[in-house]
Amino acid sequence: MFRVKICGITTVDDAQLVARAEADAVGLNFFPKSPRCITPAIAERIVQSLPEDVVKVGLFVNADADEILGACELLGLDMIQLHGDERPEYLASLGKWPILRAFRLGPGGLNPIAEYLRECHHLGCSPAMVLIDSLVRGAYGGSGTRADWTVASQYPLEDGSPPLALAGGLTADNVADAIRAVKPFAVDTASGVESSPGRKDPKAVTTFVERARRAFGDE
Repeated sequence: MFRVKICGITTVDDAQLVARAEADAVGLNFFPKSPRCITPAIAERIVQSLPEDVVKVGLFVNADADEILGACELLGLDMIQLHGDERPEYLASLGKWPILRAFRLGPGGLNPIAEYLRECHHLGCSPAMVLIDSLVRGAYGGSGTRADWTVASQYPLEDGSPPLALAGGLTADNVADAIRAVKPFAVDTASGVESSPGRKDPKAVTTFVERARRAFGDE
């Protein structure tokens, strides 16, 4: 698992920047409609450039399970992030890899998440972590829109709930406030530390990680 994740890494330079900033994890986006989508060849170069202790997370949206498993084997990914409409039984088809299951927080609040996790528990395929993102119609994350912290702060839903990663509009300016308000296990950002879609801003990345760690009490 991880505490601070920088998602949407598209170049080796940005991957090394994130590693130097001492983030715990990087996200590699394989969703074709995302401006941060990368090819397996680019992903392989990024993974090879990173220290072993940086968690490599592959982000997929409604992808074929065999495609995901093939990418995990080829690249040596540590975790699968599902950011689409994948049902609980789909998680069971992904075998041994830890799953970061993303949910876009909408009008139903946490109730759909609770029901989903109950189904996963019944099937024996509970995710390793839950990620709460904002709901933006037609988008699967990366919108830069803030999730509802008041609702998110009501997680965990019950004993045994997976650890929470908070995403959705997090920046260096608000990540400490978000951690204090929601008390997540981890935080995740993509657009909040960018100079342009898919390119990370060095100062923003470094400041985000520093402030997140301070708020978590890691420093």
